[in-house]
Amino acid sequence: MSDATVWTVILLLAAGSYLIRLSFLGLVGGRRLPDWLMAPLRYTTVAVLPALVAPIVVWPAATGGQPDPARLAAALCALAVGVVFRSTLGGVAAGFAAFAAGLWIGG
Repeated sequence: MSDATVWTVILLLAAGSYLIRLSFLGLVGGRRLPDWLMAPLRYTTVAVLPALVAPIVVWPAATGGQPDPARLAAALCALAVGVVFRSTLGGVAAGFAAFAAGLWIGG
């Protein structure tokens, strides 16, 4: 790919991201959204984080696509802490700590 193509893609993605944010913040920002719209928006974080993490846990490129015990243990630890304490940040921190411990123990 040429530099011009890369910069064109970057600028188009930036414009798209800006327009998506503008639709919520600029046009609706000062108004209260209806309850029927707010209900599904509450689950955005819960839906996006697992979608980002699952491929890294199940098919990690670092191990050639083979499941890794350290990553699986960290994911289970993060899930357990997140469910028990109902804390996304706590789950992320526990998963990171478990992953670091798994790498330190394993190798």
